[in-house]
Amino acid sequence: MIPINLLPYRAERRKELQKQFAILAALTALIGGIVWFLGHSFLEGRINNQNQRNKFLETKIAELDKKIAEIKKLKSQTQALLARKRVVETLQSNRTESVRLLDQLVRQLPEGVHLKTIKQSGKNVSILGFATSNARVSTLMRNFDASPWLEAPKLIQIRASKPKGSSVTLNEFSLTVQLARPEEEKKTTTASSRPNRRNKS
Repeated sequence: MIPINLLPYRAERRKELQKQFAILAALTALIGGIVWFLGHSFLEGRINNQNQRNKFLETKIAELDKKIAEIKKLKSQTQALLARKRVVETLQSNRTESVRLLDQLVRQLPEGVHLKTIKQSGKNVSILGFATSNARVSTLMRNFDASPWLEAPKLIQIRASKPKGSSVTLNEFSLTVQLARPEEEKKTTTASSRPNRRNKS
């Protein structure tokens, strides 16, 4: 006898396929969730690691900025001290040059020449005076030129004039001369201004 199946096999087949599809969908969702969780955890760890590195770098940068600010402050203080030192050296040099200038004027002044005014501006010295003759002015300029502390004398003007309270006509002259420094003093000053260097063993 031939068996006849009267059950609705197509409906059963459809239910079986739907069940398999639901299981596959659930497995796919579960695998997708696991992959997403692992990826999210990995990326979160990388982000946290990078944030920690950024925080470390920011801390070090702040420390370096602080040290740079201290270095700038020290540099400004050093420059201020060097500026004060240069001012003191300039004042000392000017005081020495003024004394030396007066000394040289007394030494190089020939007879028959009288100085009226002396004006110094840096290395340049302007002199106004009276002389009994033009030859006396020439002698004064030669003396200046031969002096180790004076150089480049230049006659600006010479004319006949009567000083106040005098009945004698004299030659009023004006000239310029520059302060010089002998080579020996230049070497000594240069050597003394250099810092002492000790040989390191």
